[in-house]
Amino acid sequence: MDCYVLGFQEIDQTQVAMVGGKGAHLGELSRIEGIRVPAGFCVTTDAFQRLLSEAPSFNEQLLQLSRLKLDDREGIRALSAELRRILEAAVIPDDLAAAITGAHARLGEQAAYAVRSSATAEDLPTASFAGQQDTYLNVVGPAAILQHVSRCWASLFTERAVTYRLRNGFDHRKVRMAVVVQRMVFPQAAGILFTADPVTFHRKVASVEASFGLGEALVSGRVNADVYKVRDGEVIARTVGTKQLAIHASPAGGTQERHIEPEQQRQPALTDAQVVRLVQLGRRIEAHFGRPQDIEWCLADDDFHIVQSRPITTLFPIPVAGDPENHVYISVGHQQMMTDAMKPLGLSLFQLIAFRPMYEAGGRLFVDVTQNLASPASREGLLGLIGRSDPLIGDALRTLVGRGDFIPSRPDEVPRGAPAGGAPAPLETDPAIVNELIGRSEASLAVLKRDIQTKSGPALLDFILADLQELKRLLFDPRSHQVIMAGMEATWWLNDQLQAWLGEKNAADTLAQSVPHNVTSEMGLALLDVADVIRPHPDVVAFLQDVRDEGFLDQLPRLAGGREARDAIRAYLDKYGMRCVGEIDITKPRWSERPTTLVPLILGNIKNFEPGASKRRFEQGLQEARKKEQELLERLRALPEGELKAEEAKRMIDRIRTFIGYREYPKYGKINRYFVYKQALMQEAGRLVQAHVLREKEDIFFLTFQELHDVVRTNQADETLLRQRKETFQSHQALTPPRVLTSDGEVITGTYRREDLPAGALVGLAVSAGIIEGRARVILDMAEANLEAGDILVTAYTDPSWTPLFVSIKGLVTEVGGLMTHGAVIAREYGLPAVVGVEQATRRIRDGQRIRVHGTEGYIELLS
Repeated sequence: MDCYVLGFQEIDQTQVAMVGGKGAHLGELSRIEGIRVPAGFCVTTDAFQRLLSEAPSFNEQLLQLSRLKLDDREGIRALSAELRRILEAAVIPDDLAAAITGAHARLGEQAAYAVRSSATAEDLPTASFAGQQDTYLNVVGPAAILQHVSRCWASLFTERAVTYRLRNGFDHRKVRMAVVVQRMVFPQAAGILFTADPVTFHRKVASVEASFGLGEALVSGRVNADVYKVRDGEVIARTVGTKQLAIHASPAGGTQERHIEPEQQRQPALTDAQVVRLVQLGRRIEAHFGRPQDIEWCLADDDFHIVQSRPITTLFPIPVAGDPENHVYISVGHQQMMTDAMKPLGLSLFQLIAFRPMYEAGGRLFVDVTQNLASPASREGLLGLIGRSDPLIGDALRTLVGRGDFIPSRPDEVPRGAPAGGAPAPLETDPAIVNELIGRSEASLAVLKRDIQTKSGPALLDFILADLQELKRLLFDPRSHQVIMAGMEATWWLNDQLQAWLGEKNAADTLAQSVPHNVTSEMGLALLDVADVIRPHPDVVAFLQDVRDEGFLDQLPRLAGGREARDAIRAYLDKYGMRCVGEIDITKPRWSERPTTLVPLILGNIKNFEPGASKRRFEQGLQEARKKEQELLERLRALPEGELKAEEAKRMIDRIRTFIGYREYPKYGKINRYFVYKQALMQEAGRLVQAHVLREKEDIFFLTFQELHDVVRTNQADETLLRQRKETFQSHQALTPPRVLTSDGEVITGTYRREDLPAGALVGLAVSAGIIEGRARVILDMAEANLEAGDILVTAYTDPSWTPLFVSIKGLVTEVGGLMTHGAVIAREYGLPAVVGVEQATRRIRDGQRIRVHGTEGYIELLS
């Protein structure tokens, strides 16, 4: 039987489907001891559905709306307006109107009420929908109540609400509207309480915003509110705003603005004691709901009334260390050039091969560096290394240490997970060392591919778990680490010494071009060779321009030249098809699984390059490196003690050219093994689908490796858990991971601290020398890249899978990256001026804008 009205006392937080997010929270708030909530009731979603049954044209218009895309602004505007018109014009059936006015009469017909929308997709842990539907204040009388309930129903289809749902992936057809009718409070002051600081995300710091009168002036941005920060029962900061107006109830209904006398404008809306008391109430509400809250409050006759509470959806979750001590975490994703949220299988697999413990939060991984920072012996080493890699992380850590209020100083000790022993043995500059390491990795991979074919069921999971130890051994082989560090340290030495001796900045960038064994740069050049095979065959080129089906390779032999094209692409996939954007997450689709990803890149190479470009590109880089080496050594010999300096520099140049290319190989080896694991696991997932244990093969991505082992062993899966994991992953995708995060939830932000920049320049980290001017192409999805020769790529981050684009561009700008991350290494290899770590570059630089990239100095000028 339909239920049209529920009193707050009949509602709890499990009834979102019936009363919407706002109504469910108000009902739950009413149950908390010591929390005053103005009395009221909810007009339920059953009532909304009843109204829709009286509006037959509604569903047809709604179906059309559900088919629109986010970029169809005019269609959204027109259809949402029509849906609002239908709802507001619909006559409320007599029995429904009687249920609403009856509840209203029981609370008191002469009283004033707030009538507020409460959608089922609102005030959720993953999306607040704050401000997306309508609220009406000081509504008096049964006729006015009914009229404003209709307006609230219609506000489900305001243009802003429709756009918000589209952006957040909510189906318009599945969202329902309830309406809250609540006794008005006529306050002296009102505002918002955040039980976690909305700026720093600090969970122990509450933030209170307050103004005179109703909270509408504050929420609408009409006044500069007072802002208070509270920690441990004490106001630690306050800013009193100039409040020129307040909104109060009008005697005729509705609200009206009132000017505040000049002598009162700078008066605080609350005393410190009231602020502390309000925060105490907020902590009680937060404890009840189990997460930080965004709370709307009113102060009337020195009593605080709570009129709403919702989760703060923008907070980044805190890693769980399992103890009450203070902890400092740094982002793994910013080091790995993959800041997207990862699925549970990808997270757990990465954790299983990590050198030191990694903690998950928000679908990302973090490393605890507290012990390193607390120990004076290890602190400078960490800050020096991380400062070279990512100056923003380094500066954030120095800021935190400098505050002296979070990290205790401890006696020197070896941090957890640190390698034992002293300095590594000296390493000869011998190319045979690199050849041997690569050979070992390839031999081990061949054994894996052979042995995994006989495994299935629990034995497969056991086999992969054992092989992960082999992968870990390869990744953390001391000899491999020596080679990588030798190349990096030679780079740092040359840059430091040649700047000191010759005033030459980032000299190692040119010296590192076209080095041997760089499997990532070779991958970009190899796709130029694929384009050379296809270019002479116009039928194949025309066919590729319309490819949508992942099975297109099997169709190519029907065309003239198609067999050669197919064989060239397959050969490329055999060597590089395990790669993809975000490849450290095993759940991401590989190029071999989605070969259409490569088609735009191949077509771009055909368009932008002449035959033989691969060899010419490599040879050009080699000649530039040799010329630079000769020039630098000649200049050094002309200095005092020049022969000795030239000899030292030559030794370091040889180390760079021998070892720096290997920097890219261990990850290539790891991703190769990942793909072998994934192919075997997907076969096992297919068996689970056939056995009706899982609905689809990709469900395994939402299980940790151990959980998947249990599902394979028991042939049982928890569908509720899988559904929750999918919802959680969707919410994690909307979060921006911080570089540095504390166990208090505080996000520590670093800066470059530079003053030597032109006005308006965007600062970053210089990683590849040179100056280039051109058109910025802001690209967030590699599959949508449409580059012209001379373009400058601007993107959030680049991992090795982006390398095929590097052959087409003249410069690089990224939001994430460091001196030795993949994008920087390949930019130097190809001789591309590059600046990385540019905060919000994809927002601050417009697509098509003309920019100048200063890859030697580390900044970007906006020219148009």
